[in-house]
Amino acid sequence: MIIKILADGGNMAPGPALSQKLGPAGIPIPQVIQRVNEATKNFKGMKVPIELDVNPSTKTFEVRVFSPPVSELVKSELKITKGSGRQGTFYVGNASIEQVISVARIKLPNLLCNNLKTAVKNVAGTCQSLGVLVENKPAKEIEEEIDSGKYDKQINEEITETPEEKKKELEEYFTKIKTQQDNLLKQEQVAKKVADEKASKKAEKVSAPAPKK
Repeated sequence: MIIKILADGGNMAPGPALSQKLGPAGIPIPQVIQRVNEATKNFKGMKVPIELDVNPSTKTFEVRVFSPPVSELVKSELKITKGSGRQGTFYVGNASIEQVISVARIKLPNLLCNNLKTAVKNVAGTCQSLGVLVENKPAKEIEEEIDSGKYDKQINEEITETPEEKKKELEEYFTKIKTQQDNLLKQEQVAKKVADEKASKKAEKVSAPAPKK
């Protein structure tokens, strides 16, 4: 009997959904939580796919841990909690190609990819969906550069450490981008407030009783 769970790495907790899944199997939930948390302690802060291989007759089970989704690994790598709600216009991080390669190496065994280069491109696609820049550029541009062979040296040598000077440059660039985004958000909020006030005044005029003749 196979039971699939998406657990919080190192922090699985009891709850109705878990009880509903494990109850019919008759295995002790506290024991499951303890073993899953131990098995996923290196993935804290991430959602981790788990399979429990349960023997209903003996009430024993084995825990299988799969690597977290690419999106979770990217967020963990960049220390961000969520992606952009406005893909293509607002960004939440700026990754180096080395960080993208690092995530690709972790996920390669679980991806439908024949080689690391294809996996790196796959991870870049996820960065695009999350609103993460790569090398100061929209990730879609990086995908094209991967195809052109621009990063073949880093990929072939599996370089996963970002040089300190490069880290600083990426951080400085993203700080500028974030400042621009914050200013734009403030402008949008002011414009929305003005529009709401106008709409409110218009509604008041419409609802006001006509003067008596």
